[in-house]
Amino acid sequence: MTFSSMRRTEILDNMTNETLDLLVIGGGITGAGIALDASVRGLNTGLVEMQDYAAGTSSRSTKLVHGGLRYLKQFEVKLVAEVGKERAIVYENAPHVTQPEWMLLPIYQGGTFGKFTTSIGLAVYDFLAKVRKHERRTMLNREETLKKDPLLKKEGLKGGGYYVEYRTDDARLTIEVMKEAVSRGVKAVNYTKAEDLLYDDHGKVTGIKAVDQLTGESYDIYAKKIVNAAGPWVDTLREIDHSKKGKYLHLTKGIHIVIDGKRFPMKQAVYFDTTNGDGRMIFAIPREGKVYVGTTDTTYTSDPINPRMTSEDRDYLIEAINGMFPSVKLTAEDVESSWAGVRPLIHEEGKSPSEISRKDEVFLSDSGLITIAGGKLTGYRKMAERVVDIVSEQLHQEEGQQYPKCATDSIKLSGGNVGGSDSFNAYIEDKIKTGTAMGLSHEQAEQLVKKYGSNVEQLFEIIEKEKDHALKYNIPINILATVIYGIENEMAVTPVDFFLRRTGALLFHIDWVRQWKEPVIEFMANYFKWTTEEQRKYTEELDQALDQAVHPAD
Repeated sequence: MTFSSMRRTEILDNMTNETLDLLVIGGGITGAGIALDASVRGLNTGLVEMQDYAAGTSSRSTKLVHGGLRYLKQFEVKLVAEVGKERAIVYENAPHVTQPEWMLLPIYQGGTFGKFTTSIGLAVYDFLAKVRKHERRTMLNREETLKKDPLLKKEGLKGGGYYVEYRTDDARLTIEVMKEAVSRGVKAVNYTKAEDLLYDDHGKVTGIKAVDQLTGESYDIYAKKIVNAAGPWVDTLREIDHSKKGKYLHLTKGIHIVIDGKRFPMKQAVYFDTTNGDGRMIFAIPREGKVYVGTTDTTYTSDPINPRMTSEDRDYLIEAINGMFPSVKLTAEDVESSWAGVRPLIHEEGKSPSEISRKDEVFLSDSGLITIAGGKLTGYRKMAERVVDIVSEQLHQEEGQQYPKCATDSIKLSGGNVGGSDSFNAYIEDKIKTGTAMGLSHEQAEQLVKKYGSNVEQLFEIIEKEKDHALKYNIPINILATVIYGIENEMAVTPVDFFLRRTGALLFHIDWVRQWKEPVIEFMANYFKWTTEEQRKYTEELDQALDQAVHPAD
C-alpha cells in the first residue's frame, strides 16, 4: 500500500465503507505505535491525525531515545528499566533514525550529582537499562573530563560521568513507524480532524465524525474500538465523550535553541546542571554542524497547537550555557533557530512541572472510549502494547476472536532493513558507491542513506527517473528526490511538512530552507495543481514557520 498525499480522499472513502476493528485518533509517536502493533496482530486498523504526523509533541522533543537518568533520581526504577531496554530495541529496528551518543555528565562541588552517587547511579542505570558492554559508563577525573570538552567551566569541577544515550530524529522515527504500519494495511490520513464522536443507542462509542481539513469534506468512520491517542488534546476528546473525570492533563512547555557549531564549538554532548540553582538539568548536543540546547519546563495553559519560545525561555537557556561554558559568551543573536513543544503530563497535585511523573496511563470511559495519556517518546512501543492488549482482550470477550501477543520488538521499521545496527555502517558504504555511480557526490549519497536507511533504494529510483524535472525546476536532483519521496511515500502535503518534519532542515539548516523554499514550493504547486490562493497560503505558512523559529513570541 502506498502512502501518498494524492490518495488521502481515497483512503478516507475506504474507511467510511467498512467497520474497522480499531480506529486511532492521533498521529504522533503513540498513535503510530498503536497502529503498527494492532496491524501486526491482525486488527483492521485506521488512523486520523488533525495536523501532520508528529506535528505536535512528537517532533518537538529533545530528540533523545534516552534511558531517563533523571528518573532514577526520582526513584522511578521501573520506568528507567523499561525505557532503557526500549531504546536498544528502537536502535536495532531503526538504526537509520537512532544512533548512540556518548554523554558527559560533569560533576561539580555542590552540584546535583556527587561523584559517588553519580558512579552508583550510572552503574544502576547500566544494569537496569541492560546497557551493552562496550557502552557501559566510565568515571573520569577532572583532567579527563576537560579533555572531553575543554569549554566546560573549570571552577569547582571534580570529574565526570561518561555514558551512552541514543539520539534520534523524533519526527522521522514517527514517520517510519507510521509507514511500517501502512505497509501492513493500516489506513492512515493526516489533516483529518475527529470533530465529534458517534454513539449507538446504548451510549457506546461506535465511530467519529471526521473532517478533512484540506477539503472541508466530512466522513463518518465506524470502528469496534476507538483509541484516543491525541497527546495534548486527549482531554478535549474526553470532554466530548463526557468522561473527563478524576485525573486530567497538565501541559508543560519545553523549548530548545539551535546555535552554529562554529560559534559554540562543543566536542561532546553534555548533560549539565543549571548554575542558577533551580535544580534543572540541561542537554547540549552537537548535531550536523550545529549545537542544540534544551530544555525548559514551565506550566503551559495556551493553545497547544503552536507553542512558542519566549525571550524569557531563550535567555534562561543562554544564561545556562554561559554559566557552564563561560568562554563562549553567547547572546540572543547567536540563536539560529528554535522549537517549542508541549508535554502532556498527568496532573499531580502540588508538584512542580519538573517533578510530575512521565509515566503513561490508560483511561477507560463508560462509553468504551480508550484514552492513553502521558508517557515518553522512548516508551512508545510499550505504551502501544498496553493499549492493544486492552483492545484485543475486549474484542476477545465480545466476539471470541483470539489475537496474538505483541511482536513489535522484532519488527524492523520502514527503512530499517539494513542488516541490524552492527551492519549499518557497511550498508552505508555500499549504498554510497551506488549513489556516486549514479552521479551523486559522496556527501549527497551519504546524507540520503543515513536519513532513509533501506528506503534509499526508492530514492535512487526517483533520481534516475526525474533528472529532467530537476533541471526544469532548478533544484539539485538529490533535493528533488526527497520532495517527491516525501509526497508519494510519506504523505507530505505542505512545504512545512517537508522542510520541518520530513527533513528537519527548518531546525538545523534554516539557511538551506531559505535557499530552496521557492523552487520547492513551485514544484509542489505544480505537482498538487494548487490554485494561486493555495500556493500563497502555503508560502505564508512556511514564512511564518521560519520567522517563529527565530523570533520569540513576545
